[in-house]
Amino acid sequence: MNLDLDDRERAFRDEARAWLAEHVPASPLPNMDTAEGFEAHREWEAVLAAGRWSVVSWPAAYLGRDASLLEWVLFEEEYYRAGGPARVAQNGISLLAPILFEYGTPEQRERYLRPMADGTEIWAQAWSEPEAGSDLAALRATAARDEARGGWVLNGQKTWSSRAAFAHRGFGLFRSDPSARRHKGLTYFLFPLDAEGVTVRPIPKLDGHPGFAEIFFEDVFVPDADVLGAPGDGWRVAMSTAGNERGLSLRAPGRFCAAADRLLTLWKERGAGSAALGERVADAWIAAQAYRLYTFATLARIERGESVGADGSVNKIFWSELDVRLHETALALLGAEAELRGAGAPCDGAWMDGYLFALSGPIYAGTNEIQRNIVAERVLGLPRGDR
Repeated sequence: MNLDLDDRERAFRDEARAWLAEHVPASPLPNMDTAEGFEAHREWEAVLAAGRWSVVSWPAAYLGRDASLLEWVLFEEEYYRAGGPARVAQNGISLLAPILFEYGTPEQRERYLRPMADGTEIWAQAWSEPEAGSDLAALRATAARDEARGGWVLNGQKTWSSRAAFAHRGFGLFRSDPSARRHKGLTYFLFPLDAEGVTVRPIPKLDGHPGFAEIFFEDVFVPDADVLGAPGDGWRVAMSTAGNERGLSLRAPGRFCAAADRLLTLWKERGAGSAALGERVADAWIAAQAYRLYTFATLARIERGESVGADGSVNKIFWSELDVRLHETALALLGAEAELRGAGAPCDGAWMDGYLFALSGPIYAGTNEIQRNIVAERVLGLPRGDR
């Protein structure tokens, strides 16, 4: 792949850099897993959308810029380099929207994409269940047909639902044909979290804030208009979502490259006396650059018409473990001061906050143990293990 940018790509990057320099908040927003922070981040999504920087790769009709995948990566690099806030709309724009473009009806795209892009409606991912997390096909929440009302009745429980504590809507799989095999008879639904029969119970994360929630469904009616894809075809639709989550779109390299640059700065300020820590900083920086180049290689494959497929699992393992290493090295550089939080703490406690979040990376989007099984069987062709 030619890594030299053409005139259009340089202009796009320069425009993004200038806009971000003018608009990125000077001070960090409150934690988005609080009521105050959630609203502050929604307001930031509206600012991004007003500048048409919220969903750059989407069509212009839905507040995008028709940007190429390379331009999207360039924007992400500029976004994280500028210190842009975490994206509260990420579940919608990164996980659900690609599926809406592929499987959604024109009415669904018209109804949901623009409010998703400008932060009017925030979506929660509602996949995992108490006994069906990484083994998604084991889910037990049900959808029963209601011919009289033209829709479905949902019952059951979802858990570890990201953003659900404050979000407006959710998307998830339900078993609509209990007689079918594990991966069959599943249907993908969109639903409001304030619907009659829905109960949302927040779950605090390590930092004490409700980054997740349990969702309970008791005879919740969902019309046919909110079925995504064909009834019974939910597994195929969901796997498209999983591919996005584990592969390219959830974790652009800009995030890790920006963190590696901040780590290098921290090393120059705090760690110059330790050769061992210096080697860890160098390794982390090199790994971030390697991930960036791997992403460009993936872009080249997609442009040739190839699919990412099971290689997305390689991607997911790499970025999630890199994120942990980056933050562990920063905490080692800070020593005991890493324990401090809030105003007056080094970097306002951002490295510790980032570390606590990074610990979840090897778990969410399908645990890394599951990803290694996929790599072993589908990439390397090794025999299926005992499980």
